[in-house]
Amino acid sequence: MTSQPLNLAVIVGSVREGRFGPVVARWIADRATRHGRFTVDLIDLAETPLPLELPAVPPALEPNPPRTAALQQLADRLAAADAVVVVTPDYNRSFPASLKAAIDWHYTQWQAKPIGFVGYSGASGGLLAIEQLRQVFNELQAHTVRDYVSFPRYYLLFGPDGTLLDPEGPEAAAKGMLDQLDWWGSVLRDARRDRPLTAS
Repeated sequence: MTSQPLNLAVIVGSVREGRFGPVVARWIADRATRHGRFTVDLIDLAETPLPLELPAVPPALEPNPPRTAALQQLADRLAAADAVVVVTPDYNRSFPASLKAAIDWHYTQWQAKPIGFVGYSGASGGLLAIEQLRQVFNELQAHTVRDYVSFPRYYLLFGPDGTLLDPEGPEAAAKGMLDQLDWWGSVLRDARRDRPLTAS
């Protein structure tokens, strides 16, 4: 493995008005920067129009389907990532449609890359969304790491300035997840370079 820092994409999955996702995303992005092994690209899906209509030929069969300029920029940023953290709430026991659209518009951009999750919601802390996302990313030949960060009743955990009131537990969970993303990200980056994954 090389010692070169990994490119980490942190994705804000919710685009809902009044969403809390950017607060959580900034928190994990800061943790990743402090970790020392990552350069961080914070990707807010609210800044990219995501059509729900997919191209006639799926991205799994046509890696470069026709995309708007904004969608192409998103594709390029995801392609440049060595690892990904998805920040998601759960809506109706699942994850946001905006996140599913972003996933479905891409394919090779996820392959052979590690994915970590930071969830937040009222009771479950985003775990319902995270468990479904593991299945989705597995289909795309990505590797979801075991550890995650969860914020149940997030509105009680963060202060008005976006800092955690009791950071010890979440910071320990974040370090565990980031350590795993570092290991898997380094191994898979080398593997993509030396032995590219081919379609089966």
